[in-house]
Formats: sequence, C-alpha cells, structure tokens
Amino acid sequence: MPIPFSKKTRVVRQATADGAEKKTSTRVTLKPGIDWHRRNFLAEVLIPSLFTKRSGERAVPRFPKIRPGEFCITWIGHASFLIQTHDRNILVDPNWAKWLKVIKRLKRPGIELHHLPDIDLVLVTHAHFDHLDRRTLRRIASDQPIVVPVGVGTLVHDLGFNIVHELDYWQTVPLEALKISLTPCHHWGARFLADLHRGFGGFVIEANGRSIFHCGDSAYFPGFKEIGERHEIEIALLPIGAYDPPSGREVHMNPEEAVQAFLELRAKKLVPMHYGTFRLGYEPLDEPLTRLLARAKEAGIHDDVLVMTEGQPVVL
Repeated sequence: MPIPFSKKTRVVRQATADGAEKKTSTRVTLKPGIDWHRRNFLAEVLIPSLFTKRSGERAVPRFPKIRPGEFCITWIGHASFLIQTHDRNILVDPNWAKWLKVIKRLKRPGIELHHLPDIDLVLVTHAHFDHLDRRTLRRIASDQPIVVPVGVGTLVHDLGFNIVHELDYWQTVPLEALKISLTPCHHWGARFLADLHRGFGGFVIEANGRSIFHCGDSAYFPGFKEIGERHEIEIALLPIGAYDPPSGREVHMNPEEAVQAFLELRAKKLVPMHYGTFRLGYEPLDEPLTRLLARAKEAGIHDDVLVMTEGQPVVL
C-alpha cells in the first residue's frame, strides 16, 4: 500500500527493504591526502572568496504548465533542485544559505524562497552543511513528508515535517504517485567530525514511468554500474565540483569521472551540479563545467549534457 501524504502525525518511519540485502560499505577513507598541508586553503581560497562579489540573477520564475508524464527541473544552485511533475513539487537538498560557516556563497540561489510553489515532499541526501541546511528546511517545512538516509532523521524531526522517512541502501518508500529509493554512494555522512553514524546516499525519483537520479555527493566508485542495473535511470543529476578539496581526500568525483558514472548508469541525460556556488576546493569555479563539456565531447555524449542556469525551469 502506498504511504499517504499524511497531515496528522509527526513520526520517524523506516521503509522496509525488498528482501534481504547484503550491505556493503561505501565510506571513503577520511585520511588526508599526501602533501595536503603544503597548500593553504585559507590564503588561496577562503580569504579571496570574502572579497568576491556574489553573482547570479534572481528573477520571478515562470513555471510552465506540466503535463502528465513530464518532469520540470529547476536548478536552485549547488545540489539544490526543484523537481515537478504535473501534480507534485519536490525539493532535493534545499539550501538558500549565504554562508557555510566561514565559506561564502558566491552564486545567489536562482529563485527566492518565497517564490517556490507549495512543496509536497523534501529529500535530503546527507547531513553535510551544504546539503542539509536546517534554517532553509525550517522555512520550507509545512507539515509534509521528508525522506533522509538512516541516522539523519534526528536532525530534521523538529523542523515542522509530519513524517520523516529514513531509508537504507536500496530501500524504497512509495508516496502516492511517487516512488523514492535510496542508492549507495562513495562519501561520508558526518555532520561533525566524530558524527559517523549518519547515512548518506543518492535518490532515484520515479513517477509516471520515468525517473530522475540525484547522486548527492560522491567520489567515483564501481557502484554506479549496479545503480544502473537496478534502476532504469533517465535523467542523472551528477556532481562535478569540489574534486580538489583542502584535505586532499578523494571525496568528490571530477568531471571526467562524472562522464564515466553517467555511462555506467546508462542514463539518457546528464545534468551537472555541485559546482559554481560554494568554492569548496582549490579548483576555479568555472573549471568543472569546462572540463565536463570537453570530456563529454570526447566521449560522444555532448548532446546528452544539459547545462542548466539557476532559476530557469526546464521541461523534459
């Protein structure tokens, strides 16, 4: 039975797995890379960012009419997306914060929070501050459901959502006409340094026989092939930035690896994300997209890449 969009109770609920699944660890090693200390992230990135003027336009969005069987995708910025069907509005990793503690947002959100339509469902891929912003979530919450990985529910249950669904890998929760599944990724989920019990992953959103995959954060790993085997992915939202982090750890995939992940997912459309908003690595803000398009051309998938502009809805 589908789980309804209840408006009565606020509970934490974990979906039931489809059969017994063997769990495999996808946590990255958190040991810093070699020579990481020889570079100065404060001097090279953080301080220059403080003096960089925020860019980006915020116009009143014109959301198109969406017919049954269509998706409308609006990139808010970074990993934040509004995904719409003809009767549902879904927010993934919503973040309207101007700062991540000391890291300045360099690209404004594509639309203002108060210009959003009524939100029916919220998805959060993991607890990192650039993906789970409690202040944003509190403003969005209006007694609707939220779906998070196992262990993340305690961070959102007091914000105003009526049901918190916690999923483990390969688990699925049906929500009326939608089906939401959590997939593995190669990352980690700590909110703080010693906070290693929290889950993390990506989401497959299925509606009207179509699907969108939001990868969350991930380094490249062989699991993309299995995701593509288990789910028929049509549109893949894949991260391409923060691949040169101050720690030197391999925690985010680079643009070339994103192309490889796209091919292994067997998806039809690649939408790049997780670049151009917060400078989380040493690479320049405009480098990830340049590298992605160059590699996509080499791989013969240039026409399959959809480069979105923050705040501009696209119907697919």
